[in-house]
Amino acid sequence: MLALLLSMLDGLIVGTAMPTVVADLGGLDHMSWVVTGYTLATACSTPVWGKLGDLFNRKTMFLASIVMFLIASVLCGLAPSMSWLIVFRILQGLGAGGMGAGAFALIGALLPPRERGRYQGMVAAVMAIGQLGGPLVGGFVTGHLGWRWAFYINVPVGLICIAWCWIMLRVPGNKRQGKVTLDWWGITFLTGAISAFIMTATWAGSTYAWGSWQIVSLAVVAVGLLAAFITTERRVAEPLMPLRIYSGHRNFPLSAVLLTVTGVALFGATLYLPLYQQVVQSASASNSGLLLLPMMIATLITSNIAGKVMTATGRYKIFPVLGSVFLVIGMGLLSTMGPDTSRFATSAYMAIVGAGTGFTLQMSSTIAQNAVDLRDIGSASAVTNLFRNLGGSLGIAVFASLFTGAVSAGGEAPGEGSSAGAGHLSAAARTDYIADVAHATHLIFLTGALIALTALAASLFIKEVPLRGKPGSAPASAKPQSAPAT
Repeated sequence: MLALLLSMLDGLIVGTAMPTVVADLGGLDHMSWVVTGYTLATACSTPVWGKLGDLFNRKTMFLASIVMFLIASVLCGLAPSMSWLIVFRILQGLGAGGMGAGAFALIGALLPPRERGRYQGMVAAVMAIGQLGGPLVGGFVTGHLGWRWAFYINVPVGLICIAWCWIMLRVPGNKRQGKVTLDWWGITFLTGAISAFIMTATWAGSTYAWGSWQIVSLAVVAVGLLAAFITTERRVAEPLMPLRIYSGHRNFPLSAVLLTVTGVALFGATLYLPLYQQVVQSASASNSGLLLLPMMIATLITSNIAGKVMTATGRYKIFPVLGSVFLVIGMGLLSTMGPDTSRFATSAYMAIVGAGTGFTLQMSSTIAQNAVDLRDIGSASAVTNLFRNLGGSLGIAVFASLFTGAVSAGGEAPGEGSSAGAGHLSAAARTDYIADVAHATHLIFLTGALIALTALAASLFIKEVPLRGKPGSAPASAKPQSAPAT
């Protein structure tokens, strides 16, 4: 939980500190790579860390990723230029990939799925604290101590995490017997495919047009490298991402669809709801984290309810179905917002979206882990994290393109699309800009509602198989391995 909190806080704290970083180091043209480099490194390294945990010692790999993250955090704080900051952020992202994959793999190894519901509320609470606390901590630290402390603050939390896990963590043994060979070709092809995909999602509609040769070429490269990766995984003895986790039970690919769609909804809502509230409803930008409080509270409550019911009854299919319905309804209601929508109505709508993510997000991960054997729990956990992050990247890219297109079509708009930048506009121009932002918000959440229908369709096909952990029940996979579930 500490590692998850550390990873979430870092991204949000750094985002808050970026204006101060640019003012000190310069390099405004390369600022986006501080985020993009970190995201790329995290996404590309997540499957690798997951496989390393399956092959060797999960505890060792987890601690190694935290150490890498902390070293990179210190280096980021010492960065003398924007270029070096980007390099160190990439190193930090490599560590973050292992922290996310390792944390969920450890949960999967320590707790059978039947018992995991007791802890879903803890995971949801960490996500809520990170989401709300990140901007607040970032603003306070940057304002009082300087932007470099936005990175240094990771060190004490990380050291506590390392010391606690080193002393207290006991993980079931999973080291493979005999010689182990890493799937280097698989790592190469998957890293290239993920990089091409994320760059396509990041640049499409902003840096380059969706139909430009640059975006089309990147998309073709991504598909080609993915095809090469799948071909490689079919042939190697110890694949990076065993294809059996997809073919063993239909619940795993269906869960991947749910996680991808939920990632689209979650990232889109957390990015554009505060923007709408600041521009259209004149909310304070300094409290941007608190604007999402209704959604986070709803997520926390519904995640706890779903976890407790799942542990008590062993039943779980109803929750991704309910969650998808809430996502469709909540996104649909958010798409109806206009210049005159009240803050109370907005809060109620986002609470419905929060209920949807609470019922869906953690439950989908549990369903996915229950569909694979224990020997693949690290790879499965890494894949679920990867799909959630890729969904977020795709959602941000599509929504950013919709937002930019709608606002630009309306005429004059502030350079960064921010409420702060609208102050120089005349009263008439500002009224037009507010209307444009409201229209863009409508398009974004209408698209989100349509995408959420995909999750609803996937949830209906999930098969409710016995959860590991109940006496006498078998694992979800047809051929359970000799390794015990606990």
